[in-house]
Amino acid sequence: MKPPQTQVKQVVEVNWADRWQVYLRLQELGIPSWCESNQPLTVEIVSVVAAIQLWSVIRQFTVSRQEMIWTLKQCWGRDWKF
Repeated sequence: MKPPQTQVKQVVEVNWADRWQVYLRLQELGIPSWCESNQPLTVEIVSVVAAIQLWSVIRQFTVSRQEMIWTLKQCWGRDWKF
């Protein structure tokens, strides 16, 4: 039996310059979110998958390119040469 899903509204602290891009990407993923004028981004987390997708989107805007490359290398389990 699956446990019931809980909906959690969370204010997400993200750079104001990136806020709109994060909002648009979350909309593309079907994750309920709100980005009102001069207000922080608010996201409704309805599942574990949505939480992981939110983490991934935020990570794209907060980590360096080198760190993203390192993460991909770890996921692939190979030592790629760039």
